[in-house]
Amino acid sequence: MPPTKLRILTDRLTGAERRFSLRTLVALSSLPLFGVVAAFGLAPDTQTLDIAPETVTEAIALPTLASTESAGPFERESVIQSGDTLASALSRLKIDDLDIQRLIATDALRNLAASIRAGMRVRATTGADGNLLAVTFERGNAPALLVRREGEAFIAQELGELTETRIVMRSGRILSSLYGATDSAGIPDKIADKIAETFSTHIDFRQDLRRGDTFSVIYTMNYRNGEPVSTGNLLAAEFVNAGKAHRVVLYRDAAGNEAYYTPNGESLKKGFLRSPLEFTRVTSSFSNSRLHPVFGFHRKHTGVDFGAPTGTRVKATSDGTVEFAGRRGGYGNLIILRHQNGYETYYAHLSAYASGMRRGRTVGQGDVIGFVGATGAATGPHLHYEVRVTGTPYNPMTVKLPGAPPLAAAQRAQFLEQTAGWNDKLSLLRGSNLAALD
Repeated sequence: MPPTKLRILTDRLTGAERRFSLRTLVALSSLPLFGVVAAFGLAPDTQTLDIAPETVTEAIALPTLASTESAGPFERESVIQSGDTLASALSRLKIDDLDIQRLIATDALRNLAASIRAGMRVRATTGADGNLLAVTFERGNAPALLVRREGEAFIAQELGELTETRIVMRSGRILSSLYGATDSAGIPDKIADKIAETFSTHIDFRQDLRRGDTFSVIYTMNYRNGEPVSTGNLLAAEFVNAGKAHRVVLYRDAAGNEAYYTPNGESLKKGFLRSPLEFTRVTSSFSNSRLHPVFGFHRKHTGVDFGAPTGTRVKATSDGTVEFAGRRGGYGNLIILRHQNGYETYYAHLSAYASGMRRGRTVGQGDVIGFVGATGAATGPHLHYEVRVTGTPYNPMTVKLPGAPPLAAAQRAQFLEQTAGWNDKLSLLRGSNLAALD
């Protein structure tokens, strides 16, 4: 055999011997390990065939059950669904058919049957034996009605009203409009109107509103028998417009007068609002020479025209006294308010006047004085608004208007104490997650 082949064969035999030796070593060393595992499973020399099963009985003390004889009355509650009748709602409470007939026969329930509505809560009270004792009807617009059993008959009575005022806090983000955002946030229109009115001295909601603006509001809601019945007051609000935050808090002085201020005590109420309408558009600006749409020739336009639907509310831009309320030439239905320091404001083309608008009547800033129309020389519904100083008309959008008096120094301590809590809550609302509402 050639030397080379002999060397290769020798190497293969040596490798095989090494692998055999390694396998043998692993196998032998594993035997003690398996023996240890077996030892953990069962002890050596253990006999299992002669172990007899044994039954163990042990007494367990059970808690004492309450006696049904001593149980108090039971209550079941249901909510009136759309399409329900009074009988079907009572039947759902497992009331006996004969008792239902007796209940409906009472005068109170005959009147109630015609006015039930979805969402009304009905509660039946029964004794331990299942006999009907009473039925209570929660009514949002009236005190709860209790019908209780007396012998075989049922007697109805109204319970005392449970009224309360709750504080509500909401936040939102503008995507297209203020009212769209407040609607999505579940904020009542009355509060949305107040937001627009209160911030109108700093924000022009026709032009300044930006997508992404945020707002937080704290207001009250009045409840009767657990159901909301009316909207209360705006207590505090923050509006972040184009990255700039504006805050207002409501302050009530010792005489009961209420007004909105900044958290530092500066009066938010200006001497004049820039616009007598909440939301509108300027259709014609102040001009020394404008082609009149009705008369067809150029003439001075002494005010600003705000386009708005007929019936839109017109508000006094400042505290004042009614100087004139009636029809005047091309102005149509006109109101003139007289203010301090020789200022006057004109509101023309009205469709109607607010109740009580007559010469000498005092009005406050923001009070509704009339409604948009198209009376006089007008081609469509709009409000013609003027500002005059000692008889001379000025551009309402640019004229410098007087401010409101500041908070008296003697009231500052009371103001800060009364409003600090609302300011803190606005800070918490701002730090919370704002939903994109619209």
